[in-house]
Amino acid sequence: MRRHNRVLFRTARAILRDDAEAEDALQDGYLKAYRTIGSFRGEARLSTWLGRIVVNEALMRLRKRARRDAIVPLHPTTTVEDLNPTAETSMEEGPEALAQRAQMRKLIEARIDALPEAYRPVFMLRAVEELSVEETAEILQIPPATVRSRFFRARSLLREALAREMDTAYEDAFGFDGERCDRIVSGVLDRVARATGKS
Repeated sequence: MRRHNRVLFRTARAILRDDAEAEDALQDGYLKAYRTIGSFRGEARLSTWLGRIVVNEALMRLRKRARRDAIVPLHPTTTVEDLNPTAETSMEEGPEALAQRAQMRKLIEARIDALPEAYRPVFMLRAVEELSVEETAEILQIPPATVRSRFFRARSLLREALAREMDTAYEDAFGFDGERCDRIVSGVLDRVARATGKS
């Protein structure tokens, strides 16, 4: 789980645009993988197989949310603060530079969240996780040509919104710290123990 947590969380997060829901989807995905590990035949890499399970779990949650929202309409809220991406950045990592970097990371995360639904997972897997076109296509179950075109369009949209600042901050987007990783591992192991009666 620790080896695959970050990429799977980021994939679910790109689809759901919500940290808590992405964590839940990831945990449910691991449980589904645990229950169906016997069906894993090794035709794809384990990471790809897990990725498909988590993508399906996230998409299922997205469909449920859409049905729920259709029944009980939610009031629109403002979700993205208008940050100033043109502030000068210092080369040294003092408190000011760290604060600016954090602001830039939040801006990038907000702009990724604002991408059209079809582009977000492709962008997350290709740009942030640096997976190949083929790996991304296999995880998302779309043709490689579609991955290429969606990735190109997503980059264009982001470049329009972020200009030069985007290229310097990819690696920090949607940080996956030790606490979240530990929480997911612990949650999955607790649920497996309860399911198997080994508490």
